[in-house]
Parts: sequence; structure tokens; C-alpha cells
Amino acid sequence: MGEETSPDERPRRAGPPGRPWSGGGREELAAAVRRLMELTVTSAPAPGVLAEVAARVHAASDALEFAVPDDSEPVPRFGGYDVEVDEPTSLTDSMPFDMVAGPCNPLAPPIELWFDPPVARGRAVFTPTYEGAPGWVHGAALAAAFDIILTAANVLADAAGPTVELTIRYKRPTLIGVESLFESEVTEVTDRRTHSRGVLTQNGKVTVEAVGEFVNIDRDKIAALHRMRTRHEEAG
Repeated sequence: MGEETSPDERPRRAGPPGRPWSGGGREELAAAVRRLMELTVTSAPAPGVLAEVAARVHAASDALEFAVPDDSEPVPRFGGYDVEVDEPTSLTDSMPFDMVAGPCNPLAPPIELWFDPPVARGRAVFTPTYEGAPGWVHGAALAAAFDIILTAANVLADAAGPTVELTIRYKRPTLIGVESLFESEVTEVTDRRTHSRGVLTQNGKVTVEAVGEFVNIDRDKIAALHRMRTRHEEAG
């Protein structure tokens, strides 16, 4: 894998301008909840403040609970582009609620993704919300991150599909609050499987290595599944 491209030189963003899920405050709400999650594990307020904040959060949740649609009109959490014709730059926008990269999911850091063919790259700063050992990013959070980072490389190679096996090697601690840079690339594609590898670096040093095996699903089949889901939703 080559040297990292600077943010100003990133040639292809992992998401088109059209974002049907954007606007209306959903991303802003996710960012606010993300901040609340971090403060929940880092703040040390005076006695009684936490209980007061909890009551306010419950009140805010009550306001949203009344707006949850029934099963016939679920919130669309996937899609937003035609997989038959779009460039593979729509990964982030096709899953805005993803727990790793989705800007509408407060659980996501979120990891920023972009493409630098043939390499897929990512960037994140993990907060104490993702802490395992003191000062270190939890290994489970890093494994989840690599599942998406390697998938990004597979999408770039037009060979994406479900994960079969993911192997993580933790070489040194990945630190909380320090910029984490990911990169990944496909190493082999067969009729049925895609193999890819990736690394995470902090301050120029590799902290984690990952290799993965994925089912290689033809894009026509994926498009057919999207059409079937659309017809099902339209039929109620």
C-alpha cells in the first residue's frame, strides 16, 4: 500500500452530493448524542447533575418516541443510490446509519472514508466512548472499523459482499484521542471470494493489521435485491 494522500488531494469521496437522508436535523441529532455519550463517560459534575440530565434526556426521547412510524413505514436506513449505475463512491451514503461510518448513527465515531485507487482510506479520532484499557481504543471497536475499511476496498474493486472471516493483529496500543489513519486494498479476487488486507497507523506507526475474506457477490445480484426490497416497500 502506498503513501497516504493528503485530505486536500483526495481524488474520490466516499459519498455523492445527493443524500436523501440528510437535512432535517438527523445528522445534528446524532452528533449531539455522540457528544452526550462522550460526556457520560468523562464528566464529573456536582451531585445531582447527572440525574437531572438523565431526566432531560428521557424527556427528549419521549418527544421522538411518538414519531416512530409503524412497521409499514419504517425509516429508510439503507440505499439512496442505484447500485447498477453509480460509481463505487457511494459507500458512506448507502449506509448512513452504519455503526462505524454512518453520520446518522451516534454510535459511529464516525470514520471518514475516501478512495485513492486502488487503496481505500479512512480517518477517525476515537474518543473515550470507545476506550478499552485506560487510554487505549477497545479492540472490538477496531475490529468493527476494519470490517468497513476492508469492505471499502472491496467496493472499490467491484468485489464486495458479506464477511466470511476477519483476522485482526494488534501490534501495539491504539490510543484514544489520537488521529487514526486506515488504509486497505484487495489482494485477491476469485469467482466466489474476495481477499483484502489493511493497516491502521498512528503517528506513522502501524498499530493494527487486518486481513479479511468476503463473499464475492455479483453487482447485478445486489441490484436485483435492491429492486426486490423497493417493490416490497412500495407494496406495503
